[in-house]
Amino acid sequence: MAHLVGLIITEDVPLRRGVERLLRSGPVPVTVLADHATRPDAPPPDIVVIDVRNDQTAALLTLERLHGAGPAVAIIAIAHMADPDLILKTMRAGANEFLVLPLVDQTFQDAIRRMAARREQTSGAPAVATVLLFFGAKGGAGTTTLAVNSAVELARLGKRSTAIVDLKPGLGEVSLFLGVRPRYTILDALDNLARLDQELLRQLVVKHKSGLEILSGSDHFDRPGPTDAPGVEDLFRLLSLQYEYVIVDAGSQMNASAVVALYRADRVFLVANPDVACVRNAQRLIERVRELRTSGDRVRLLLNRAQEPFPIPPQQIESALGHPIYHTFPSDYKTVSTALNSGVPLALASNSDIATQFDRFTKRLLEPPAAPKPEAPGKRSMLGIDRIASLW
Repeated sequence: MAHLVGLIITEDVPLRRGVERLLRSGPVPVTVLADHATRPDAPPPDIVVIDVRNDQTAALLTLERLHGAGPAVAIIAIAHMADPDLILKTMRAGANEFLVLPLVDQTFQDAIRRMAARREQTSGAPAVATVLLFFGAKGGAGTTTLAVNSAVELARLGKRSTAIVDLKPGLGEVSLFLGVRPRYTILDALDNLARLDQELLRQLVVKHKSGLEILSGSDHFDRPGPTDAPGVEDLFRLLSLQYEYVIVDAGSQMNASAVVALYRADRVFLVANPDVACVRNAQRLIERVRELRTSGDRVRLLLNRAQEPFPIPPQQIESALGHPIYHTFPSDYKTVSTALNSGVPLALASNSDIATQFDRFTKRLLEPPAAPKPEAPGKRSMLGIDRIASLW
């Protein structure tokens, strides 16, 4: 999927917030740049949304400058009304789309889809990584196990490089699961953003024997914290230009850095076990995704440690959450714990059923099916919040 970098040019703060929400909430992931913080070596924006309502002369000059500096940049001009004269001037200056206030979600997202399609068809466009975020419905759901083993399989099956990022503060376990001793962590990247480039990034990652490259987790419990969120966004932009797949182990805390990764992710894998606590938390997390205005089409439900008799049957889980189960992983404590204690991933250590499931799962990722269509909230079964509350 194309991932776009967006820039908003306006002095109207409510308009900026509304456009940023629209850019982040669509089915095409868009990273929003802070126009005052763009580094000289940062990639140019793919989309510029410019407000032409007030000083039209200055706005048109900015339009011409942007178009001249990067003809491939897609530009959306926003105005109060569809004035034919102004439409003509903006198009001559280089605008690709002209929208009027109030912005309509569907119209705006249609424009973004057209721009994403044009970008993918543009010869010479830089490859951008597919970002896969693993997020647990609760601690201990098996999020790191699924993220690590999926990353190893992608490194083994993929055509280009794969990296895994441990985003959990303090208690990240990705390096431990892979049996490596990193010299550097994600904090070294965040603390050196001013000079971070592909060469420095290569020095900060550690390479696993499978070919997977690891950006290890922080050993500080308060970092990455809220003030690191802009740096995390910059880091993902750089990672996206260097790898084909970037896997993120975000743990189970919806903190500022996890939200940045959520906005950036092409797919969000919500890891749950078939029990009351996980299903309840998964409901709340899916609602939180909706509140953050990110596209629910990116969410995939992974059912881990699934073994009959199920405390809650899979069909009831799907009905409660309004999402189909994308993939199911069996319960195999002995095999998983042996792999963890030895530091050898399941894909490289055994021919077990769970190792086979990781092979099938990652092959699905390489050739993903159509996005699932969540049920409308009104069609959700009575296993919803009321039903789950009664199971406590």
